[in-house]
Amino acid sequence: MQITIERSALLKALAHVTGVVERRSTIPILSNVLLKAEGGELTLTATDLDIEVVEHIPAMVTQPGGTTLQAVILHDIVRKLPDGAQLELSRTGDDSQMNVVSGKARFALQALAPDDFPSVEAGDMSHSFELDAKDLKRLIDKTQFAISTEETRFYLNGIYLHTAENEDGPVLRTVATDGHRLAQVEMPLPEGAAGMPGIIVPRKTVTELRKLCEDSDMKMQVELSESKIRFSTDGLKLTSKLIDASFPDYDRVIPKNNDKTMSVSNADFAAAVDRVSTLSTDKGRAVKLLISGDQLTLSVTNPDSGSAEEQIVSQYDSEPLEIGFNARYLLDISSQVESDEMNFLMSDPGAPTMVRDGSDMTTLYVLMPMRV
Repeated sequence: MQITIERSALLKALAHVTGVVERRSTIPILSNVLLKAEGGELTLTATDLDIEVVEHIPAMVTQPGGTTLQAVILHDIVRKLPDGAQLELSRTGDDSQMNVVSGKARFALQALAPDDFPSVEAGDMSHSFELDAKDLKRLIDKTQFAISTEETRFYLNGIYLHTAENEDGPVLRTVATDGHRLAQVEMPLPEGAAGMPGIIVPRKTVTELRKLCEDSDMKMQVELSESKIRFSTDGLKLTSKLIDASFPDYDRVIPKNNDKTMSVSNADFAAAVDRVSTLSTDKGRAVKLLISGDQLTLSVTNPDSGSAEEQIVSQYDSEPLEIGFNARYLLDISSQVESDEMNFLMSDPGAPTMVRDGSDMTTLYVLMPMRV
């Protein structure tokens, strides 16, 4: 095997595949990236047996062949080379070593035989549709922060991707929840998605997929079945197993009759929450909201460090209400609100609160209050 390749092309591809690699895997070859050179291109493959990323990039192939190298080490080497550098990767006879040369820098890397590299078989896909990368990015960004990290509730460790109906017709919807908050976003149903099964895309897959959506003009082909999902674009393919479980009936926790509405400036609200929460405890992060007329008072009391209070302007025409929330959860939601107006729909201090973006009816967030 002998190839010459441009540094930036290899670095970009390695950035896409290295995130899948398990750095502390008990199976050594899973720490490696598979390199195959033939027909004027280099194919890179990485897998953890649940996710597989494959990318094809142009290369000058002098001698076709294949090998596997430690992904993190190769990525670090390429990253540290100067812009515009050319790399030559070569191996002569011995499967256990690969030479990487760029200018006066030379590396001899330990390699493992490519025949031992595992493959994630996708199988037959029952549904296929196309999404703009910017739409897929939005479906991820608006919900990813609410994915649960509690491994015992593994059915919440991902984003629920499914079809639904709203007043305007069929939609493609993503939902994530950790039991304390819920995030939901939807878009018009793409052609080919009708009848697809509701699936749970794992957290790690979501993270790696988000990296692939950096080019907003890109089109992404989505293929799925009840057990696998595959995302494809020019020269790049991500295949993943799905979480084998049923997502909870999330619609039951979305309040339908919250009749107290407060509107605030998103920027002012986020800044005030950030300031007063400086004194909140790391464990609870509780912030109290006292809502009365055209004034919202945010406060924190911490027996160990003191207290903080700040008032901002609000619009509210119901009886005064005192309610508490986790400050980090409030800031996570605020960061996804695109307009300057943030709307809180409440019922009482112990009931779930709905938060809406003032100009975006395709998103909604639900927050469980805290005792303060």
